[in-house]
Amino acid sequence: MTIPLYRDDSYLKTCDAHVVAISEQGIACDKTVFYAHGGGQLGDTGTLVANNGEFIISNTVKDKDSGVHWHQVASAEGLNVGDKVELQLDWDRRYSLMRFHSCLHMMCVVIDAPVNGGSIQVDRARLDFDLREPLDKGEITEKLMALVKKDAPMSTRWITDAELAAQPELVRTMSVKPPTNPEGTIRLVEFAGVDLQACGGTHVASTSEIGDVIVRKIENKGKQNRRITVVFD
Repeated sequence: MTIPLYRDDSYLKTCDAHVVAISEQGIACDKTVFYAHGGGQLGDTGTLVANNGEFIISNTVKDKDSGVHWHQVASAEGLNVGDKVELQLDWDRRYSLMRFHSCLHMMCVVIDAPVNGGSIQVDRARLDFDLREPLDKGEITEKLMALVKKDAPMSTRWITDAELAAQPELVRTMSVKPPTNPEGTIRLVEFAGVDLQACGGTHVASTSEIGDVIVRKIENKGKQNRRITVVFD
């Protein structure tokens, strides 16, 4: 398994690591700061720096069974298992994803309905809610910004499967199972006094870092599905 350093510190931009595998899937290291695509959030991009050159990482994916993170590159020619490398994150891109992911947590507070799915892109993010009622863009934007301005700090902690089963309200997304760690525990992300839910993504340290956002559009994706898209203002 690749040690996902980003789970404990989303602000790590680089790390030293060793190559443990090379395949058609990409380059695997013993640890990484690169978030692997999942939970609606894009995989990270950046650069792998080795003694014999630099390798551009176009995406990061994870093998669900083994937990290995594969850093996808055009070619790994010249790289060998055991090589010491430095992983350098495309930070500006990641930070946008962190801000949007945190914003979607705020949206879960504003809209009290189950989540059918979602997507976090570099320039926008969306959630699909299981509800029929019409929604107002201006009202949702106003409520989102009120939560952003609370400057609520973020923290994480881990609970067991049994504890999560006793608190099903901690899982907001109906279509995605919360990620676990090797010990079988599940990570909770909390914005103090605002939101608490199971989540494996990357987030900002405080709601104020989300910045100004607006609801760009609300779409009806079925009789019981309202899709809300937000962008930075």
